Amino acid sequence: MAGREYPPVEFTIEGDQVSAFARALGVDPSDGVPPTYAAVYALGTTAPQLFADEEAAIDFANLLHAEQEFEWERQPQVGETVTARGRVSSDSERRGVRLIRFETEVSGADAAPICRSNALFVVRGAGG
Repeated sequence: MAGREYPPVEFTIEGDQVSAFARALGVDPSDGVPPTYAAVYALGTTAPQLFADEEAAIDFANLLHAEQEFEWERQPQVGETVTARGRVSSDSERRGVRLIRFETEVSGADAAPICRSNALFVVRGAGG
């Protein structure tokens, strides 16, 4: 699966959702889009493509989201529509455990980078 790319997904940063997310974190919604909201517009939009990919054969019952990193060029603004593109950067197996590295690049309407997400999914019981 390494190298598999998924179609781009557009996502609009909605004020009510951002405010609810900020309040759940205990931060002031008027401060703008919290950095960790990238879990919604980056990973949350693209990981379902991987999980639904029959060829990827992700055993969701044995899936562990082991690592997550984000790198930002800038924070998106409320009302902005962003485009997220996910790809499997590596897919390996060690001692019956499958390790899937999944990256997402997020850009704005001008195609300039906003954020990069890098996740590691561990699937127990790989290889039978």
